[in-house]
Amino acid sequence: MTVEFDAAVFTAPDAPLTIERVSLPSTPPPGEVLVRLKASGVCHSDLHVVAGEWETPSPMILGHEGAGIVESVGEGVTNLAEGDHVVLSWTPSCRRCRYCVSGRPVLCDLVSRHSANHLSFDGRTRVVSADGRDVYSFAGLGTFGQYTLVPESAAIAVRRDAPFEQAALVGCAVTTGVGAAVNTAKVRPSDTVLVLGCGGVGLNAIQGARLSGARTIIAADLSDEKLEQARVFGATEVVNSGRDNLADRVRQLTDGRGVDVAIEAIGLPRTIEAAYEVLARGGKAVVAGQVPDGVRISIDPFVMSDQELSLVGSNYGSSRPDVDFPLLLEHYLHHRIDLDSLVTRVIDLADVNEAFGELERGIGIRSVIKY
Repeated sequence: MTVEFDAAVFTAPDAPLTIERVSLPSTPPPGEVLVRLKASGVCHSDLHVVAGEWETPSPMILGHEGAGIVESVGEGVTNLAEGDHVVLSWTPSCRRCRYCVSGRPVLCDLVSRHSANHLSFDGRTRVVSADGRDVYSFAGLGTFGQYTLVPESAAIAVRRDAPFEQAALVGCAVTTGVGAAVNTAKVRPSDTVLVLGCGGVGLNAIQGARLSGARTIIAADLSDEKLEQARVFGATEVVNSGRDNLADRVRQLTDGRGVDVAIEAIGLPRTIEAAYEVLARGGKAVVAGQVPDGVRISIDPFVMSDQELSLVGSNYGSSRPDVDFPLLLEHYLHHRIDLDSLVTRVIDLADVNEAFGELERGIGIRSVIKY
């Protein structure tokens, strides 16, 4: 038995996604769950694929930021039941490898081999096109369609009173941004923080810095509109780096010291280098933005050692999805973080290509597909 549904399918770079009829098994394999999606965010990582900046197989259902309801569970599933509300994680974990047992599940061995290649843990696809072709699912999820089959650890149970449109964003932008500040950078109340880029990840990095009690939060972007949004999410200072010299302005705002933490949330060589170059002695630059394939940066290693600077990556906000997803929704429901303002447009699946166009032009924060 199968379940049929419409999905937005990637076929080639620089081509619009096509809405196609696809199917997957209605009975989950052992260890997996069938999720009926209710909402999916349209994220810049999906745009990297459409623009040809990341090499990926095709045909493939894009989307990796989703929330829904468990429809059925496979043999051996113990932590989920039919009817559970879940947020999907694009780093499911085996819960047995050295990374999982040491509290770093986003680095799980199985993820690097399978989900990163848009496959299930057994190395296979799950979706089939109407003409019988195997269809990949982006990051093993493929949330641009109403159903998905995922490993049990990729579906994190959350409170049923959390609205799906907001909960979906916890599956990527919120966790990536808040986690970059809270988990990776470990922002302290005395810290001055710079966030470069005020898109979905950057705004949530600002929220994470505010949640940690940072003394000063500086937001930098080229758009005055996005800088005004940054103030809503907790920025205490803003810099339009298209008009002002970023390094000079940051030093003016920090009595010449530089910042303790800089979080890069764009994914460009020049902004990663800029984050590193405005650090105070002993400071830490966190790279949360996703770059196109093949990008390289240049830094001065003498300055790194002389001033004890750190340059670190942040994958999925160094999160533990089982712990962090429910906690972030608790923060939202108790008004400690703002998820409502992130959702600037609710759309139908048929509008996904228009949403990509708005994303390229920097319009809004997040378009969310509602099923």
